[in-house]
Amino acid sequence: MQEFDPRRPTLRLAPGLLVGAAAVAALAIGWKANTGVSPAPVKPPLDSAAIAALQHTAFTHAEAQPGFARPESVPVKVLPGETLESAVQRAGVTRDEARKAVATLAEAMDTVHIKAGMAFDAAIAQPRGERGPARLIGLSMRTGPANSITLSRTFDGAMRLREMEEKIRDEETVARGEITGSLYESAARLGANPSMVSSMVKLFAHKVDFDRDLKAGDDFTMVFDRKITESGKTIETGELEYASIKGIQFYRFERTNGDVQYFDENGKNIKGFLLRTPVDGARMTSRFGMRRHPILGFNRMHQGIDFGAGSGTPVVAAGDGVVVEARRWGGYGNWLRIRHSGGFETGYAHLSRYGKGIRAGTRIKQGQIVAYVGSTGASTGPHLHYEIWQHGKRVNPVGAKVPQGTVLAGGELAAFRAQKARIDRMVSGQAQPTALAEADTDGDKAPLRR
Repeated sequence: MQEFDPRRPTLRLAPGLLVGAAAVAALAIGWKANTGVSPAPVKPPLDSAAIAALQHTAFTHAEAQPGFARPESVPVKVLPGETLESAVQRAGVTRDEARKAVATLAEAMDTVHIKAGMAFDAAIAQPRGERGPARLIGLSMRTGPANSITLSRTFDGAMRLREMEEKIRDEETVARGEITGSLYESAARLGANPSMVSSMVKLFAHKVDFDRDLKAGDDFTMVFDRKITESGKTIETGELEYASIKGIQFYRFERTNGDVQYFDENGKNIKGFLLRTPVDGARMTSRFGMRRHPILGFNRMHQGIDFGAGSGTPVVAAGDGVVVEARRWGGYGNWLRIRHSGGFETGYAHLSRYGKGIRAGTRIKQGQIVAYVGSTGASTGPHLHYEIWQHGKRVNPVGAKVPQGTVLAGGELAAFRAQKARIDRMVSGQAQPTALAEADTDGDKAPLRR
């Protein structure tokens, strides 16, 4: 075994330094290649699994302790009601070893108020001949979206603590996927946050019937801003710039008056006059027309459409307008009617309750929660009965001809087309996603303890 010489630190790197050096060097190469400065092939950023592999490699090649075998990486998660010391001990070391490790970690983090589920990797070395207790050689945990702490034992047995911080950059990313389950679940798997997916669902609701038009395996694409670490971990998502599904696509565009709207490929505002579905993700259970009434038992005109949804599911306003009625109305139970421009009105029946502040005279916006699904009145179970009235007469909500939104023209249309062309190149793969800016971070920090 080579003799340890403190005057030659570059020849014998402590595991913590090895982790930092290996990870930062590898990630820096990936980052430089991705900026487009060099025509060399782009090297993708390391993901969390790759970082874990680097840590594992560093641990297993760590300083060999006299009388101990090479360390093995042991993944650990803190259990409900468990202390960090107990979790470290559960990795396979003595209470004294765990206490010393936690005492060292306490120099860089709060080791008392920890949450169940917090994960870390421990490098454990077994004694040669399997006699005596195991020894903690290293420990690594992520303390934030871009921060991690590495604890390692040097050749002389001392514990060394290092805090590492990945650089963060802003970029536009193209995410593609297939519908498996709900659109919410499918988009979330691609890194979209709930707010972004909700916005996308509301926008598509103008053009897509989620019950009839979407099926498993349908492709969809999103372009959105995000903050990403060097290892490829998304820590924050921003604006949805583009989305497409079933041949329908829309682009985000800021108009000259500062108003941000979404437009189709021709510059027409995708936000229609009325939503096609006032309940997110609900399926149509009964159509407009003659049917046998489920309670009365004879045929009569069904003057709206029904959406099956659980009791308490939010109901949103189909369009901008003013509440005309919010009251009990016979077999409709709790009833809500909203007056829109152009002689249109929408009605919502069998509600369990109304949204906050909803009463006659209240002005509301499209997409605003106005009520919740229920089973009041003549109803066999929770659902929403939805109607559209035009000049005082009920019309079929499916296929009703309603006014369209804004259409861009002149200078705004030219600016929109230029922005659309840029996004189209990204989606087609002819241009790399844009790295918008690099966050001001210092990278790997100096050791907290030597």
